[in-house]
Amino acid sequence: MKELRTALKNAGITLPTLRLDAASVAREAPSPLIELGRCNVETAALILAALR
Repeated sequence: MKELRTALKNAGITLPTLRLDAASVAREAPSPLIELGRCNVETAALILAALR
């Protein structure tokens, strides 16, 4: 998750709700999920440009 946050930051993208999903690690058999959260249209456009 830290690497993802850094890579996004280097591309000029900030996802303030980027976090580890607590419920996914609290299970008897943990299966960690990263929650990317919501973003505005401008941030979505930046992500799209970075992926292209």
